[in-house]
Amino acid sequence: MHDHPTSPASWRIALPHSAAAVPVARALVRTALADLEHTADGDTAELLTAELVANAVEHTAAGTPIELVVELMPTGCRVEVHDPDPAPPAGLTRPGVEPPDPWQEHGRGLLLIRALSASCGHRPTGSGKAVWFRLPAVPAPRRPTA
Repeated sequence: MHDHPTSPASWRIALPHSAAAVPVARALVRTALADLEHTADGDTAELLTAELVANAVEHTAAGTPIELVVELMPTGCRVEVHDPDPAPPAGLTRPGVEPPDPWQEHGRGLLLIRALSASCGHRPTGSGKAVWFRLPAVPAPRRPTA
């Protein structure tokens, strides 16, 4: 039997403003979910976190701060990426008329976030914005009894 937190547990971590932030963020989310034996879908959480962090690095000025906030709740998890640009991410909550071009390298990250998360969005912060997604808790795998 696994004990799950009855109140939220959260982490706030500063990330480097470089491509190196993506694997660091993935590892942090993986560790947060595993350490508490949380039942949110870790693979999906890692993928969507990587998309948010990559967008923040790509669309904000070099040298500006980026933060990862991971909140674990009994009902699932919420991941936010904070950056200093107050402009909302285009197409996160209101999809564009045209789907992303499958031959282009960019343009599918926000589509993935919309499709795979329970909910997603953005909000202004005192120093820019936070872009977030939520994933629900999933049933824990049944272990065979001996």
